[in-house]
Amino acid sequence: MTANELIQLFGKPRLQIVEGEGTKLQFAGPNCLLDVYLYPPSGGGTPRATLIEARNVQGDNVSAQNCAATLEKR
Repeated sequence: MTANELIQLFGKPRLQIVEGEGTKLQFAGPNCLLDVYLYPPSGGGTPRATLIEARNVQGDNVSAQNCAATLEKR
């Protein structure tokens, strides 16, 4: 997914950090934080999500799939 597609799905990110060619978008829900890392494809083009990580409010890793589903329902 692209950044625009992620924003349409989850809403405005809580945090957006750009470093070099990469971008991190962080989406927050009541029980978890979802970090999505976007990078352009190896020939160039629109950056796409290549890695996702999720954690609960205590900082413990949780299922990214479950976190994304929770954020999607908001």
